Amino acid sequence: MGAQAFDDGVATLLASYRAIPPGATVRLAKKTSNLFRARAKNPHPGLDVSGLDRVISVDPVARTADVAGMCTYENLVAATLPYGLAPLVVPQLKTITLGGAVTGLGIESTSFRNGLPHESVLEIDVLTGDGEIITATPTNENADLFFGFPNSYGTLGYSVRLKIELEEVQPYVALRHIRFHDLHTLQTTMNTIVDERSHDGERVDYLDGTVFTSDEAYLTLGRQTDESGPVSDYTGMDIYYRSIQHESGIKRDRLTIHDYLWRWDTDWFWCSRAFGAQNPKVRRVWPKKLLRSSFYWKLIGYDQRFDVADRLNKRKGLPANERVVQDIEVPIENTTAYLDWFLENIPIEPVWLCPLRLREPALPVADVNRPWPLYPLEPHRTYVNVGFWSAVPVTPGDPGHANKLIERKVADLDGHKSLYSESFYSPDEFDELYGGEHYRLLKKRYDPRGRLLDLYAKAVKRQ
Repeated sequence: MGAQAFDDGVATLLASYRAIPPGATVRLAKKTSNLFRARAKNPHPGLDVSGLDRVISVDPVARTADVAGMCTYENLVAATLPYGLAPLVVPQLKTITLGGAVTGLGIESTSFRNGLPHESVLEIDVLTGDGEIITATPTNENADLFFGFPNSYGTLGYSVRLKIELEEVQPYVALRHIRFHDLHTLQTTMNTIVDERSHDGERVDYLDGTVFTSDEAYLTLGRQTDESGPVSDYTGMDIYYRSIQHESGIKRDRLTIHDYLWRWDTDWFWCSRAFGAQNPKVRRVWPKKLLRSSFYWKLIGYDQRFDVADRLNKRKGLPANERVVQDIEVPIENTTAYLDWFLENIPIEPVWLCPLRLREPALPVADVNRPWPLYPLEPHRTYVNVGFWSAVPVTPGDPGHANKLIERKVADLDGHKSLYSESFYSPDEFDELYGGEHYRLLKKRYDPRGRLLDLYAKAVKRQ
């Protein structure tokens, strides 16, 4: 991108801020989003971030990158892989932006050793609600914003530039898909791997899981390697998640590091089946360039505008759908309990598992017990992200019935839910889970005139 192009992008951003009428709510003017909750239409022009979508520079010696806030991980990875480097956590979908993963949280199969994307941020430039760009680091006068920014979803400001750590990667990833016939054994094995970072004497660099049923579940263990040899390709007819399945024991596979990082994007995990893209007859004629999550997003947007799925259901005499698209985290010791409950009560499969543990902080943190106050996971404790993305029949007279059940169960098991999708918490419940008074103090300092939406209003009230 270069410094001059970045400066031009910042100038465009600031000009668009000044064009928003005084007193009007400040929002992004993005055409795309990875959010699954409805949002009120913005009656005013939004922030023009079109010039902030690239990598500014990569320092291969220091293993860092300066990145504009709206740069997608697809562009970020394309800039770092030629140096044999990658972000410490690369979320699953190509169009997720670095700024979005930091302010809205992201996760992937390195999270059991590298935590969440915001933990590899060294410094961040933020456009506040007052139209000022400030730099926040773990130790400067804006350290409270640095630690409070994750999970704020643009309600404390928008990231303009982020400096992040990178890690060395090898050209290939060797995979082991291990089948489990009961979930408790999967849970205990996953816990041991997180602690030891190895399994059966073989190093584990990447770790996630897929649950099809209570007696068909898998952990996928990845190991970086520079050993050349045959690799699989799941960007065409072959479907990655189907390659995981086997009768018993261990199934091995190999991918390039590039294809491993984007293994879930081609079929949006398994959600492309809703569009018929996994039907062999359809897949043969489906343009390869449209086998990607960003295109499925367009189809979802079309469905939301015209209620296509609900209209088809009505013609078939079926009820409308309640969308259940969520990622939750529970402590690892509660994983089996949650999965047992979910599989019995919510008719969705498969589901994704991704263990995570906060990194050991290299620098002072705001609170050693809850370093990231708006999503207060405990240090030194292992959690498991459970992702499920589909729909269930609506419950008459109770909008959001299944999602409400999920929220209550997650809370009962000492967990949290990501806020990228629909939420139904009361204000008191929300306060307890997502920062409460700490958030209000940050809001008062960095958005004193209330130009940005409030987090509860944005996440629950869908404003």
